[in-house]
Amino acid sequence: MTINALPAKRADISELSHVLGRAFYDDPVSMWIMPDDRTRAAHLRQFFGTVTRHHHLAGGGVEVASDGSAIGAAALWDPPGRWKHSLREQLMMMPSFIRGFGLRMTVGRKLNELLERMKQQHPEEPHWYLAVIGSDTAVRGKGFGQVLMRSRLDRVDAEHAPAYLESSKPENVPYYQRFGFEVTGEIVLPDGGPTLWPMWRQPR
Repeated sequence: MTINALPAKRADISELSHVLGRAFYDDPVSMWIMPDDRTRAAHLRQFFGTVTRHHHLAGGGVEVASDGSAIGAAALWDPPGRWKHSLREQLMMMPSFIRGFGLRMTVGRKLNELLERMKQQHPEEPHWYLAVIGSDTAVRGKGFGQVLMRSRLDRVDAEHAPAYLESSKPENVPYYQRFGFEVTGEIVLPDGGPTLWPMWRQPR
């Protein structure tokens, strides 16, 4: 089986969002923000579809890994200087978030808390930012994510640029370390929420 990394197109957003919805269903941060097991998958699909369509895709950093028959994994990267959502992007995303999450205050409060704490530790130095990477549960462990990491990091290295991400699972930290990322601290969420590990990769 040959796995290829391909630039995502607008036509891929629906399939990509389903893949990431399944990938993050059991993620500690997803479970903290969206504790209802019955609605989490749909909310995640709405979230990933919205941020891909209105933010990540325009930066040219969205890639999917495919074996020729289906998308098995996706990565949402932001190029240097583009990780913050513009006011225009926020306004474009708002209707989809309201349709997806309604006006539930708990979800909104937790999401804002997460984004604020992530923003506080986000490096100011220009860098490539891996906002999201995930493999469909059906192909997890079969190398789809590795193909995506190698594809983008080859470009990062060609530009002699640093890279940054946050790991939401402790077991994923060694995985990212194999690609040259190192833990720089901790982001602890309130109300018994999980911990994230910010990780930085020096230019090569």
